[in-house]
Amino acid sequence: MKLTDSAIQDVAFKALDHFQIEIPSWGFANTGTRFGKFVQAAAATTIDEKFADAAEVNKLTGVTPTLALHVLWDLPDGVKDVPEVRSLERKYGVRSGSINPNLFQDQEYKYGSLCNPSAEIRAHALSHMLDSIEIAKELGSRDISLWMADGSNYPGTQSMRKRIAWLEEALAASHEHLAPNQRLLVEYKPFEPAFYHTDIADWGMSSHLARVAGPQARVLVDTGHHYNAQNIEQIVAWLLHTNLLGGFHFNDRRYADDDLTLGSIDPYQIFRIFHEIHAATDDGLPTEIAYMIDQSHNLKGKIEAMVQTVVTAQELYLKAALVDREQLARLQQACDLVAAEELYRGAFWTDVRPLTRAWREAHGLPADPMKALRESGYVEKVGRERGSRSSAVSSYA
Repeated sequence: MKLTDSAIQDVAFKALDHFQIEIPSWGFANTGTRFGKFVQAAAATTIDEKFADAAEVNKLTGVTPTLALHVLWDLPDGVKDVPEVRSLERKYGVRSGSINPNLFQDQEYKYGSLCNPSAEIRAHALSHMLDSIEIAKELGSRDISLWMADGSNYPGTQSMRKRIAWLEEALAASHEHLAPNQRLLVEYKPFEPAFYHTDIADWGMSSHLARVAGPQARVLVDTGHHYNAQNIEQIVAWLLHTNLLGGFHFNDRRYADDDLTLGSIDPYQIFRIFHEIHAATDDGLPTEIAYMIDQSHNLKGKIEAMVQTVVTAQELYLKAALVDREQLARLQQACDLVAAEELYRGAFWTDVRPLTRAWREAHGLPADPMKALRESGYVEKVGRERGSRSSAVSSYA
């Protein structure tokens, strides 16, 4: 049965009301590639400026109430920095989101962190994990998002099985320190910076480690961390089926982990992922999923790119919500392939921008967040204020 315009708007508003996405502090800072960086005058150089930019994005979009923080970049003194972060939360009306340990930056991690052959270095890495969990407790943050660069570059140079055991031990120890409401999200990446073997290289390894760690551990899917042509929505379906999907780091890629703007290369893929989540929700499966952005832009304006990404995420989430899943199920059961695919694709090709504009207006938000950002003069203002400091900052964060 074809829905009326009023019914479509009801479905759209309900979906958009339930969608929130977390933005990363590092997405507002000057970042670069292994070859260098191009600085931007408006880039944030302090935690205060990162919160200010996050508040601006939330004011324009209404769906980004939390800011992911990276330990060492945002809280270099650990728990001692929590009072300052708490003050910034009150000042800007944005809460701290996921806490991201840093197990790849120190020189001693050259041969690994939690998987390092040195028991002393492994203990140091575990201590950092536990410190990150304590920071999350103090800030009331639910998720600790773990990504490691551990691996090796040459055959025969490391024992892969020993490293598995060390990693299992470390994650189980970390899990023991979680508060009852906290989660450990285990991310995976097939390569880079390790090019022979990476210790957590795919969703199967991440799933195993989450199970071994304990019931509060889940898998984190970064959409840039897959081989070309890999069927990410199938991975999502498996993780939903096994109740192991904890969250996403959204971005897009053309070749590898390119950190491109969500949907800029393959918006249909993000639509397909969201469809699997909507379908699982309709079927009554538990779907406690953290939607997070993980992008660092060197050429696009950082605040503009963040607004663009959030708006795109809303649109693709809404497109997937509009799939008539009852009719689709009937067509799937009948193996009516063309009709099923046309119904599915029809939702993707729907222009949902009028619906998102109507939703924003109904919630007192700018109908066009990007236009509102440009008219506000915010980027130019902070560029003038931060310009000299931004060009002098050379660290990743």
